[in-house]
Formats: sequence, C-alpha cells, structure tokens
Amino acid sequence: MRLLLFGSGAFGVPTFAALHAAHEVVALAGPPDRPAGRKRVLTPAPAVAWAREAGVEPWRSENVNDPAFVARAADAGVDASVVIAFGQKLGPPLLAAMGRLSVNLHGSLLPAWRGAAPVQRSVMAGEAVTGVSVIALAERMDAGAVYEQAELAVQPHETAGEVHDRLAALGPAAVLAVLARLEDGTLAPWEQDASAATHAAKLRKADGTTAFDAPPAAVAARINGLNPWPGCRVAVRGPAGEEAGFLLLRRAEPGGDRVDGEPPAAGTVDEEGRVAAAGGIVRLLEVQVPGRGVIPLAGFRRGGGLPRGSVLHAVEA
Repeated sequence: MRLLLFGSGAFGVPTFAALHAAHEVVALAGPPDRPAGRKRVLTPAPAVAWAREAGVEPWRSENVNDPAFVARAADAGVDASVVIAFGQKLGPPLLAAMGRLSVNLHGSLLPAWRGAAPVQRSVMAGEAVTGVSVIALAERMDAGAVYEQAELAVQPHETAGEVHDRLAALGPAAVLAVLARLEDGTLAPWEQDASAATHAAKLRKADGTTAFDAPPAAVAARINGLNPWPGCRVAVRGPAGEEAGFLLLRRAEPGGDRVDGEPPAAGTVDEEGRVAAAGGIVRLLEVQVPGRGVIPLAGFRRGGGLPRGSVLHAVEA
C-alpha cells in the first residue's frame, strides 16, 4: 500500500522503519529543524532524521492543516496514513486527504492515559501493565475507535525512558496487523469506554521532584517515571542539618516495610542508603549530581555521598 507518515518523536521510528520495509512510503510529514543543545544547532526531529537516512522524502511543515499541505497530501493518492508522536492536530480537510484509513499509535492501553505523556504517567502511577493502542484519528484527542492493542509488563525499577523504548518496539507488529486487515477487509474496531478514560497531562519542569511522605511504591514510581525528563531533583540536608546541595534521583524501587524501631522522619537516609517513606523504605538505585554522570548509589556513597542521617526533601518550582 501507498502510505503517508506523520511523526516527530523517536517513539514512531521503529514502526516507520517496518512500514518502509513492507509498504510504499510516499513521504513523512514532520516539523522543521529546531535549535537544540547549548550551541542551538539546527537539528531535525528524530522521525525526520530517520526519514533522511532511509531515503524517505520529508515534508516539513509548521502547520499541516495549511491548504497547500492538504492539497499536496491529496495529490499523493495514498491508501492509508499513520500518525505517531506528531504533535499537531489534524483537521477534517487533511484527514479526508489521507487515504481510506488514518491511524495513530498511542503509548498506552486506551482509554487509560489519553494525552501528551502516557508513558511517563503510567510509570508514575506504578502500573504493572501498560501497552500500545492503534486507534482511528478522531476530533477528540486519543478518543478514536481501537483497532489493535498490545500489552507490556512493567518492572518496579524500570524508568519511563526504558518503558518508552520497549513500547516503541511493539508498534511495528500492531500497525502492520491493522494495515493487513485493511487490505483483506477484516477490520473490526471497538469503541473506547469514555467513562474509564484517564488523562496524561504533559510534564513540566516543575513536576521534577518528589516528597517522601507517600508509600514506598508510589515514591519509587514517581522517581522512575520522571526519568529521563524532567528528572527527580531533591534537596539534601546533611546529618547535622546543613544544606548539602541537590541530587537527581534516577532510579529506585520500593524496599518493603520498615520493621526496626521507631520510624524516622520521611526522607531520612539510613546506614544502607535506604530512604524512609510512609510505612516503609525506598531503595535508591541510581543518582546523579547535577552536571555529572549517572552513578549507582553504592558508588556514590563510597565517595562520601548521602551518609546516614542525611535527609532528602522536595524542591519548590
């Protein structure tokens, strides 16, 4: 089939590559290059970079609903279109020009986590199972009929970045299966239960911290869900109450219930580097001093970091 792809982020790249291998990809619609890094060098979005490397023509546009772009899409005469991590809402005139079927690959088991940050929010919520959904494009964001879903088990120590990449790897089989059903006339979509929908709000830099007054599983899930961005930044007080700078918590897992003696104040570090939370402890696995590399907690403590009696607390935006 002749396909038109729409994408910006890295989430869609494995699926786009599979579609390019199995079908005729006419073009990939993506954003213009943006300044990135400290030197503000113009850099293509990950999906656009893939298109260039794969020999797929990139159609870059700030507004794909512009009449000129819509006309270009209509002239391409595609059979179907696939939209993944694109970042622009597609209007009715464009949808009408995108072939017999237009689908979106979304990083959750819809109707759970409709919105901009489904992977991060599902990890932050501590969900043990997540997945991907292939859905019809609809007027309401992420509310279209579902054509296919695939599940993924999440481990308690996995970060949002790791779950993102594993979910992206589920995309090719799911989208190819839907296109195969389009070809043989066996599509059987089902409607989402809107009453069960949850919202995956876009993360802000101000979200990047945590308190320790929640249960260990909730604290660890938040830390992992904020990795890689915006990261979980906490302030550190030394055993004598002195301010000891800031630390990024990069990976954690719940450490179980505390059974020895009177529970310490939330955020207090014990002799093994475990952190007190509500009703139990959190095991920090990886940390990062701002401006330096990520290091296992054991190595950080061998260098004198987080001695017993230190206290971690949330920072204000």
